[in-house]
Amino acid sequence: MSLGEVRNWVFDMDGTLTVAVHDFAAIRVALDIPAEDDILTHLAALPAQEAAAKHAWLLEHERDLAIASTAATGAVELVRELAQRGCRLGILTRNARELAHVTLEAIGLADCFPVEHILGRDEAAPKPSPDGLLKIAHAWGVAPSELVMVGDYRFDLDCGRAAGARTVLVNLPDNPWPELVDWHAADCRALKVMLG
Repeated sequence: MSLGEVRNWVFDMDGTLTVAVHDFAAIRVALDIPAEDDILTHLAALPAQEAAAKHAWLLEHERDLAIASTAATGAVELVRELAQRGCRLGILTRNARELAHVTLEAIGLADCFPVEHILGRDEAAPKPSPDGLLKIAHAWGVAPSELVMVGDYRFDLDCGRAAGARTVLVNLPDNPWPELVDWHAADCRALKVMLG
């Protein structure tokens, strides 16, 4: 299958459709999370009351970032092109669904992604788990192999591979994970050119 034939597109959001702004090291310091720990995994292991307080802080911090989001190079043109072609579009993010919607509003793409096609950390197990991608495939009535997962980080690629989907790496000049990537584009503008 060529990239131009793909009809079902699932995007990571932060750093993929937007310019990456999360300072994960600073977030770990603020929440007293060890530098080597994954933030969401760490929070999931905490006692309920402590986890709730830290999740609340994280949500407010991320809300400020979402409101100020800017689109990644070529992201708006890519998504609009796919929408014009009649492709199905979804978002799978480790962020919260409500903030994904705020982010999409900020970059002018909210009309391209129905809310039910946006899965965040409360709707599915966070990437690299394939859970969210499998849920989207089921909802759309397609085999996971008919999806592409587009992202800027290893978690996106691991998620796609585990689900049985194709994977696209964007917004990295080099591809550090060739064994996990079906297509690689320097940015979303280059990816749009690859559609043919």
